[in-house]
Amino acid sequence: MNIPSLPATERKNRRPLVLGLSGLGVVLLGGALALGMNSAPDTIAPGVRVGNTDLGITDLGITDLGGLNSAQALSRLLAAQGSAPLIAVQAGTGNWNVPASQLGWSLDAQAEVAAALQASSGRTLVEKVQTLLGQPPVQTLPHLQRVDAAQARAGLAALTAARDSVPRDARVVFDKVRYVVQPATVGVQVQTDAAAQNFAQHPELRALTLDVVQSQPRFTTQAKQALADQGNALVRPLSVKLGADGQAFTLSALQVANLYWVRSTGLELDKAALAIKVRQVSAATDQPAQNARYALKETGLVRVPEKAGRVSDPAEVSRLLAAAVLDPQQTSIVLTPKISTPTLTLADLPDATTLTLIASGTSTYYHSSAARRVNISNAAARINGAVVANGENFSFLDNLGGISTQNGFVTGLIISAGRTVDGLGGGVCQVSTTAFRALYQAGLPVVERNQHAYRVGYYEPQVGFEAAVYDPGKDLKFRNDTGGPVLIKTLNNNARSALTVQVWGLPQTRRVSVSPATILNRTAHPAARYVPTTGLPRGAVKQIDWAADGFDLYITRTIRDKGKLTTDRTTTKYKPWQAIYEIGQ
Repeated sequence: MNIPSLPATERKNRRPLVLGLSGLGVVLLGGALALGMNSAPDTIAPGVRVGNTDLGITDLGITDLGGLNSAQALSRLLAAQGSAPLIAVQAGTGNWNVPASQLGWSLDAQAEVAAALQASSGRTLVEKVQTLLGQPPVQTLPHLQRVDAAQARAGLAALTAARDSVPRDARVVFDKVRYVVQPATVGVQVQTDAAAQNFAQHPELRALTLDVVQSQPRFTTQAKQALADQGNALVRPLSVKLGADGQAFTLSALQVANLYWVRSTGLELDKAALAIKVRQVSAATDQPAQNARYALKETGLVRVPEKAGRVSDPAEVSRLLAAAVLDPQQTSIVLTPKISTPTLTLADLPDATTLTLIASGTSTYYHSSAARRVNISNAAARINGAVVANGENFSFLDNLGGISTQNGFVTGLIISAGRTVDGLGGGVCQVSTTAFRALYQAGLPVVERNQHAYRVGYYEPQVGFEAAVYDPGKDLKFRNDTGGPVLIKTLNNNARSALTVQVWGLPQTRRVSVSPATILNRTAHPAARYVPTTGLPRGAVKQIDWAADGFDLYITRTIRDKGKLTTDRTTTKYKPWQAIYEIGQ
């Protein structure tokens, strides 16, 4: 470079000027370097790296990020992250060692890149010159950790779920003999929220201790035991008499226990069960008046005079029974009898020789069990000779006197709760069905008739021409509109499995015909169901219910009397019924 001559007054200052020019050059060079180093703001300066060795990760080293842009640096950091450290978790007596990644922990690569870029932009001029001269300063930044609190909470909850339990109240249950207490249990809840939040705030933690909180049940075993003791004090037999000289009807201890509940608030009457028991007590203790009737003697039918009776007051039975059930000191009840007056006197009965057969109904009961035959014979005998005054209703259950063991009924197959099961009085419906056929064909108005749930083979082939009864609740009733008393007679031939019910009365001018069933639709029965049981040898199979198709149908009755024609329908809807087999396990 050629430097022009300077005046004499300036030459004496030449050296300082040269030095000034040299300093200016350095300044200019530094400025150029600075401008050069800042020309790529997204590039990380050489010598900047990320990594330390205090994270508990054996395969995590130091990652050099020098010269990389943010995207490249992020990719390199993610590739080098290595395994997650183990976290020791403790909750009560439970201990686990799990990878931190299961608890929402991770290295925050994005934040590490941002820190590297910040470190690069913050370098001094000297550091930048060193970098330009190929001697960049080494700057190792720490790994940055983060924890997602929601993931930590979910991970801890999954880990300790088996430890959590809700408190269970003590319960009083009846074990078929007495009341017992199922003990209370204390609930346990692991406090995962606080631990997750703490881990999120301190991701460097390698051990987490979770608090365990117990929650107490509302009702303790001791409190429930006191209630059970009260309930057990009431489990005793209770006898009921109609008057001091009446025949005693005894409720068993289990029957009494069925009349009340042991609630959390104390003992409580079962009003529905009590109402049923009131009817049963009345049926067993009452001695209703006997109407004048006909009896079959060797010479034929003879008239038997009426007889007054004694009956209970249902309101008194309910009141005294309710009080006695909840009083453990009371073991007997004496009811006040009321006089029962006959509604049909001897004077109301026409001479038996004037009676004629109005109608009859028949049915057969082949293949019935011995128990079923007992019930058929008993029920037929009980309604035999029943007399219904003109204008009054015939009630099958009233004339039967109730389906109970005291009345001689035994256990047989019945339809209950959608199943064919053993129940008291199985076979009584054979008699009610036959009585229905007789009374229906006599042209008497139907007051109440109930059908069976499904089509029963015993009542074939007259489909839908049947009537079910159940004590209490389902009766068979007809009104006598013949103008005089009617007599019900039964003829049971057990040897031939044949039953006939006859309706006798004054001669009638009406003529009655009943059509065969009109079937509206038919529904196929469902596939059989197989039920495992320990009551049979392994592999043994026993059928306990039988398949039957469903039907919608009706029968039509036509009555012709003195030039007048009337018709009525009796409809039936049979459910499709499923066969059920038990299989021994």
